[in-house]
Amino acid sequence: MPVLSFRRGAVGVGAAAVLAVTGTWVMWPADVDEELWAQVRPVIEARLVAESGRSGPADGALVRDVRWFCRARALELEERAGEVRAGVDALCVEFGVRDGSLVECAAGQYPQVVRLRRDHAADGGFVVVGRDEAPDGEEYARWTESHFGVFTRAALRDRMSPAGLETEARAHFGLAADAAVGEC
Repeated sequence: MPVLSFRRGAVGVGAAAVLAVTGTWVMWPADVDEELWAQVRPVIEARLVAESGRSGPADGALVRDVRWFCRARALELEERAGEVRAGVDALCVEFGVRDGSLVECAAGQYPQVVRLRRDHAADGGFVVVGRDEAPDGEEYARWTESHFGVFTRAALRDRMSPAGLETEARAHFGLAADAAVGEC
């Protein structure tokens, strides 16, 4: 009888180990191919800026040179047959200048799926062929569930810092590196 108990115990321990290892593997999202991300990121961010539009400052006479700046964070990245599916979290901030200071006029962070195709004639070697953005309101959760895995969705709760965009905006507008950031 002790031999049978030992075998059951060994099988139980083995099964628990397999579940633990499998669970750990499933828990972490796949690594993003950094080389591919370096190629598609500028194309994605340029598209985000181009499609951000212009909301305009509250008082256009006091704020000059209003412009959008966007940063994308890769959550999922997959390439198949020359097409790339990039699941990203995007932060876009509209900055302007007032009295020598940087001012933030509008901002938004939202997940989306961007589809790109290799095109060697295009600047950067890729063109965006589609972009699907999460809707606001009640449909947001349903959209993210249908477009991202469970652990990727958990990453969407992490807020992106605007610090890099502030630095980029200061440089673009020719402001001092320590110029204050206010609101429109």
